[in-house]
Amino acid sequence: MRFTIVREEFLKGLTIVGRAIAAKNPVAVLSNIKLELNEEGLVLTGSNYDLSIKTLIPFKNGDNEIIRNYKEGATLINAKLITDIAREMEEKEITLDVLDTTVATINDKRSEYQLNCVRVEEYPDLDLEADGTNLVLTTADFDLLVDQTAFAASNKDQRPVLTAINLEAFEGLLTATATDSARMAKKIMSVPNDVGFNVSVPAKMMTEVARLIEGVSAVEIAVGDKKILFTFGKTIVATRLIAGDYPNTKNIVPRTTNYSLEVNSQELIKAITRAKLLSLDRENVVDLTMSEEGVTISARASQVGSSNEKIEMYRFEGDMLKISFNSEFVVSAIRALGSEDVVFGFVGEMKPFVIKNPADESVVQVVTPVRTY
Repeated sequence: MRFTIVREEFLKGLTIVGRAIAAKNPVAVLSNIKLELNEEGLVLTGSNYDLSIKTLIPFKNGDNEIIRNYKEGATLINAKLITDIAREMEEKEITLDVLDTTVATINDKRSEYQLNCVRVEEYPDLDLEADGTNLVLTTADFDLLVDQTAFAASNKDQRPVLTAINLEAFEGLLTATATDSARMAKKIMSVPNDVGFNVSVPAKMMTEVARLIEGVSAVEIAVGDKKILFTFGKTIVATRLIAGDYPNTKNIVPRTTNYSLEVNSQELIKAITRAKLLSLDRENVVDLTMSEEGVTISARASQVGSSNEKIEMYRFEGDMLKISFNSEFVVSAIRALGSEDVVFGFVGEMKPFVIKNPADESVVQVVTPVRTY
């Protein structure tokens, strides 16, 4: 195999598939990127089994030649080394030439490297075929779905299903839900009526896809029995589904609330952030005290002191109420809503409360209060 390629395009492709390659991979061959030059162009593949990414670099982009002086073939080269080399070289083009099945040269007419390579036959067969139920989302909708839910998924592996975003399509609605059992984020959007599935997708993988789809208009999604495939532009991302029943979150959102608070998002975020400075011994817990006479954010640390800040602009309905909560959970929820104002709905002192955008009923955030006594 041999080719001369525009360095910038080569590095872009290497970086995309490199997201699927673990820094420490127990399967040695998966530390490599698979490079295959065929009649369509240069196909790059990376995988850690849980996540696989394949992208195509075509021979041309419009009238601009990307790959020239080529000979078809395939090989495996260490992902970190080839990516670092492509990043550090300074010429416009790079030439890669596989001399035999074990050695490849990489040069840009200024620098030259010889790298060990591995026979392509040693690379595992990856299932990158689209099957199951198909759905197309615009890039904007996909970004919104991930941004408004993924942060609420657990980052601990004790309960793997909680590290996922649950995607349920039923009767023309797609519901995305993430929870770590202390908070929940839910986003609902319209989809075709004939689309139906209920799967749990690793939240980290959804976030990776969201990072990669910049510059394309839509994402094609294929939901199978054990995997989900995302296709956009000239890239395919496949990830395993997480087995097990997702927790029933349908009754978490209270149907009615006894207290309501509407405030400016940025004013509240700033007040919480300032209060959090004195919540060192309470794991970022701050207190929200509300009544018709005033709304305050406060925090205290037994060895340091306390803080108290009034919220100037607010609308509150109900009797006096004091709630303690994890400040990071609430700030993340408010930011995910992306609205100028937010509405809190409370049932009681120790009941989960909701945070909503008053102008958008399609997304809801739920946070569980913290007991401080």
